[in-house]
Formats: sequence, C-alpha cells, structure tokens
Amino acid sequence: MRILVIGETGMIGSRVAAEALGRGHSVSGMTRSGAEGTAPGEASDAAAVAQYADDHDAVVLAIAPPRDGSEATGPLLAAGRGVLAGLRQAGIRRLIVVGGAGSLEVAPGVRLVDTPEFPAEYKGEALAQGALLDLIRDEAGDLDWTYISPAAVIQPGERTGEFRVGGDSLLTDADGNSSISAEDYAVAVVDELEKNQAVRRRITVAY
Repeated sequence: MRILVIGETGMIGSRVAAEALGRGHSVSGMTRSGAEGTAPGEASDAAAVAQYADDHDAVVLAIAPPRDGSEATGPLLAAGRGVLAGLRQAGIRRLIVVGGAGSLEVAPGVRLVDTPEFPAEYKGEALAQGALLDLIRDEAGDLDWTYISPAAVIQPGERTGEFRVGGDSLLTDADGNSSISAEDYAVAVVDELEKNQAVRRRITVAY
C-alpha cells in the first residue's frame, strides 16, 4: 500500500510511518517545513495535497492545531478542508484522521472536554479536534474516512500491539485511567488501513 502521511515528522506521524514501513508499505511524507526529506506544503493547500497524494492508496492526516495560544479551530478546519478537496482532486478515497480524545463521551451527551476537570491549557486544541470530527462527518460522506481518537493520555512509550478498540466513548481501565502509547496508537492506524473495519466512523483506542 502507498501511504501519504501529512505531518510525518510529528510524534504520531513519525510512528505511523515507521509502523507502516515495518509492515512493508510504501510511505511518503508531507510537512509544512519539508523537514527530513518530506515534501513541503500546507495541509490547507488542496493543490499541494492533490499533487503529493497522487498515485497513493491512502492519506493519513496527522497534524495538530496551533499550540502557541492562538485560535486553534480555524487553522485545523482549513487543513481539514484542504485535505478533503485535495483527495478529491487526486481521486483518493481512503483517509485516516489522527484525532483527539476531548470529543469522546464520558456520559451520554457529555464530552470529555466539557467536564470541569479537563485541563484548561488543552481545551482549545480539544475543541478544534472536535470541530474537525464534525467537519469530516458532515462533509466527507463521499470518502472512505476513519477518525481515530486516542486515549485521554497519549505519549511515547512501548509498542505492545495489545489495546482495546471502542467507538465514541472514552475507554478507561479498572482504575479509571485512559492511556495509550504513541507506538500502539500507530499500530491501530495501520491496522485500520489494512483491514478497513471502521470506514466512515470514529473509533478510539486505549489500554
């Protein structure tokens, strides 16, 4: 499979690329800076996305919203719209979106990001990721998309290949903790690319 990873040098994108390469897939990268041999381009630039996605089988969108204190939702939605338009121009249908955990439900109709204990410093990013999920659900019905939310805590760690897969609700362990390593999250992304078990819906992964 030929996979384009947009945001290939980030914490998640780099691990998705490594996992896919380790399984024998072909991986290309696209980043804003063009660092580490990736193609330079903005995700919001549909023409650039179409150019680099051409001749690929799938695209993984693995970028984060701005984390500099500026408004986060607008830039992330612009990136999402650019990627959707670029895929259509290139004739690519398969899209995996690296999402956030804030939009996962902790009770019926109650999102994690809306709970009082949600860290204020992450709220803007979480709301932006939730808006991207809404955009994908509303505007990508003609594409074979999957939005994958991590656990509440995701950080570099060990690749175990052992985790649970859920839907729209936050997954926690017996102690109420919700976590996943970036390496195992990448396993889940490539599993979905290979198996296509969650097309046109959101899933989440956690221990």
